[in-house]
Amino acid sequence: MESTKTFKALRVNEEDGKYIRRIEERQLSDLPEGDVLVRVNYSSLNFKDALSCIGNKGVTRNYPHTPGIDASGIVEASSDSRFQAGDEVIVTSYDLGMNTDGGFSEYIRVPADWIVRKPKNLSLKQAMVYGTAGFTAALSVYRLLAAGQTPEMGPVVVTGALGGVGAVAVCILNHLGFEVIAATSDLNDGEEALKKLGAASRIDKTETDDQSGRPMLRPKWAGAIDVVGGNVLSTLLKACQPMGNVTCCGNIGSGDLNGTVYPFILKGISLIGIDSQNCPMALRQKVWDKLADEWQCENLEEVTVECNLEELDTYIDKMIEKKSRGRVIVKL
Repeated sequence: MESTKTFKALRVNEEDGKYIRRIEERQLSDLPEGDVLVRVNYSSLNFKDALSCIGNKGVTRNYPHTPGIDASGIVEASSDSRFQAGDEVIVTSYDLGMNTDGGFSEYIRVPADWIVRKPKNLSLKQAMVYGTAGFTAALSVYRLLAAGQTPEMGPVVVTGALGGVGAVAVCILNHLGFEVIAATSDLNDGEEALKKLGAASRIDKTETDDQSGRPMLRPKWAGAIDVVGGNVLSTLLKACQPMGNVTCCGNIGSGDLNGTVYPFILKGISLIGIDSQNCPMALRQKVWDKLADEWQCENLEEVTVECNLEELDTYIDKMIEKKSRGRVIVKL
């Protein structure tokens, strides 16, 4: 029965040196080996998915391939006793959508160790409004708090505040009582959405991209969540007040980090790396539970659009051109 059951998936094919996207009909027997078969209800679009769609071999080595590093859905079959048919689950990170066929598909099959049991207070759709981006933002906030960051220390700046990670970070920080500075690439874009998410103020990206060459700057914020990397991350460190904390969870600007040790040894700044892909399952479940409960963001619809598999191609192009805003969720 399984081998003949068909479903739809977005496939990326390498043809004459070009990467062509199209929706194809597949059979369950085409899926990789795994413990749990999941009928996907929702997925979401992330920058890593866009890279996979254009043949970035640092993300996906072999084609044809189905991208989609996020999925939420219902277990259809399981050989692992931890999950039963009918369970509502979340699958993000690990190798999903990278070299293992991902969530831009009506079905996925994955190892049981990759699966998070969906919290009761979270719908399958809400889970993908968060997705990897929201989980990364929540993990960043979690690590800031663990490092001792408090609202009393002063404002926290969030770069890429209109993006998926940034929007959720702004929302959670505001909910926890922090004054949030939103750093965006265009001051004429998204003003009302950022206010509803809880940003107290916003700054142009040039304020987080110092070109003076000075090793340290006058303190402007007490902490930061950064998705950009490169000189922006260096600037955030240089302009952070003593004993502040800066998390790094992305490199959409650059993977380089140039600077000096002075922010660390003269001001006690902590740089905290965020790895959402290989986060231990116990911590992963704990952070998802927080997103479903005390950290739940009620205004994310302001920066969320929903599409189906046939409409996804347009949003992939926007993300490749770095014109994407907020979250794009895919209803399967």
